[in-house]
Amino acid sequence: MKRIGDIYKRIIDIDNLRLADKNARRGKPLSYGVRVHDKNREGNIQKLHEMLENKTFKTSEYDIFKIYEPKERDIYRLPYFPDRIVHHAIMNILEPVWVSIFTSDTFSCIKKRGIHGAMLKMKTAMRDVENTQYCLKIDIRKFYPSIDHEVLKRIVRRKIKCRDSLWLLDHIIDSADGVPIGNYLSQYFANLYLTYFDHWIKETVGLKYYFRYADDMVFLHRNKAFLHELLVRINDYLNSELKLSLKSNYQIFPISSRGIDFVGFVFYHTHTRIRKSIKKNFCRSVSKLNKRENITEKEYKQRISCWLGWAKYSNSKHLLKSIIKKEYYGNLRF
Repeated sequence: MKRIGDIYKRIIDIDNLRLADKNARRGKPLSYGVRVHDKNREGNIQKLHEMLENKTFKTSEYDIFKIYEPKERDIYRLPYFPDRIVHHAIMNILEPVWVSIFTSDTFSCIKKRGIHGAMLKMKTAMRDVENTQYCLKIDIRKFYPSIDHEVLKRIVRRKIKCRDSLWLLDHIIDSADGVPIGNYLSQYFANLYLTYFDHWIKETVGLKYYFRYADDMVFLHRNKAFLHELLVRINDYLNSELKLSLKSNYQIFPISSRGIDFVGFVFYHTHTRIRKSIKKNFCRSVSKLNKRENITEKEYKQRISCWLGWAKYSNSKHLLKSIIKKEYYGNLRF
């Protein structure tokens, strides 16, 4: 595999830092960090360039807080300047390098893939009924906090050989335990950490139907015994190569008896449904809207548009007909 060198100058280039600033602020132009940065925007960019050029850049202190939906997790937040700009500057250069080694069946946080891409691939796989009789579904125990720094650095070096870039990447990797949820770079580190496992499944094991979204993994095969044997091999690989362990809630089951809950949908050979929790939230939201008086049709549609995106790609016409106001249902497009 060809390793990439001499990219640090491109990362710290003033024009790349300006582009990183532009990308990092997307969707949050009025946030506190952006407003503070904008008081001396060009001066800060120049200062950041000098910090990176002289290698005096240091990751700022994290603001750590908890979220409880969909589950309890610690979120790590860094200041907009300089950290978030640095992360975007790195990914402006390295994103195409790393995405090029991801398998086509990896979907989380990859442009033009995501949930939609995973859903389409799963639907296509479901058409091959004979070879998708059984499903193995697994995820990794405390994936982000369990990522080993030395293993991650070794994986990074399989593609990158530029010493200055490795200094910066190593510094960011070592800035917190595991890989902190909340960093822009973390989602790419997480994908990179499992990408050679993905290749092992596809190329060494030779499994045709394997899909991964972050650490949520689905393996499909016509033979149940094969999946039981594969589970043992996967556990050995993750333990020995990546120092990871599986959650004990792994499942092997016939798809004919239940659907595959993956990326917000439940997939069957004959149809696709919305995940139960998403459907419940949808119904609650529509119920509140239905009770409102003097709501216009335009506002009604706008409020449910995000839910219609789920309904569009699942067999949900009967659900929509039963919960949407009759006077609006006929004019919906989905």
